[in-house]
Amino acid sequence: MATTPLPSASAAAAASTDATDALAHVHVVCAEPSIANHFLAELRDKEVQKDSLRFRRNLQRLGEIIAYRISAHLSYTDKVIQTPLAETTGKLLHDFPILATVLRAGLPFHQGFLNYFDQSPSAFVAAYRIEGTAQVQVQVDYLSAPSLDERVLILADPMLATGKSLVQTYRAMLRFGMPRQVHIAAVIASPEGLAYVAREIPEANLWVAAVDEKLNEQAYIVPGLGDAGDLAFGSKL
Repeated sequence: MATTPLPSASAAAAASTDATDALAHVHVVCAEPSIANHFLAELRDKEVQKDSLRFRRNLQRLGEIIAYRISAHLSYTDKVIQTPLAETTGKLLHDFPILATVLRAGLPFHQGFLNYFDQSPSAFVAAYRIEGTAQVQVQVDYLSAPSLDERVLILADPMLATGKSLVQTYRAMLRFGMPRQVHIAAVIASPEGLAYVAREIPEANLWVAAVDEKLNEQAYIVPGLGDAGDLAFGSKL
C-alpha cells in the first residue's frame, strides 16, 4: 500500500517561515488597550446590538480608528501655510486613497474611513456567499470603481471569515487598474481567513480590530458578533 511521505523538517520549517512572512503585514488594533476595545466590546454584546444605530456608529468609529492608523503609512507633501500670525509649514496628504467596500454590511465601516479621508473617491462591490454547497462560494454581482492605477486602495469589510469574498472582490477590482499600495481592513477576522488573504494578496497590509478563535462548520467567525449586515440594517428574507 502506498503511503504519503511526511514533510521533511526543512520543508516544515520553510512552510512555517512562509506563513510567518505572509502575516508580517497584519496589524491588530485591539491588541493593546484603547477606546477601540470599548467599541468592539459593544459591537459584540447582544444586548447593545438591539440598538442598530449604536451598532452602526461603533462600526463607523472603528473605521475611523483604523483609518487613522493607516494614515501613518501614506505619503505627505510639505506645504507653506500662512496662519493669522506667521508663516509655517504643514504636511498635506499627497494622494487620498480610494475607499472600497462590500455591500451592505460594509457601509457603516466604510463611512468611518470616509469621515477621515473626506476627499477620497469610493468603490462599491455587491458580493454574497452561496450557501448549501460543500465549500463556501462567492458571487460578485456588481462592481463600481474609479481607476485604481498607481493609487492607494483601502478595501474594507467588517467580517473577514474565510477571506474568499475579499480575495475575489480584490481580484475583480483589478480590471480597473493596479494599485501601488493596498490596505485591507476588517473589524473581526478568523485566523484561517487572515492567513488565506495574507497568502493570496501578499502585497496588502491587513488591518483588523481583533483576531477571533476560529471558524465554525458553517464558516462563521467564533465568537464573532453575528451577521453585521442584519445588525446594522435589519434582517433579510
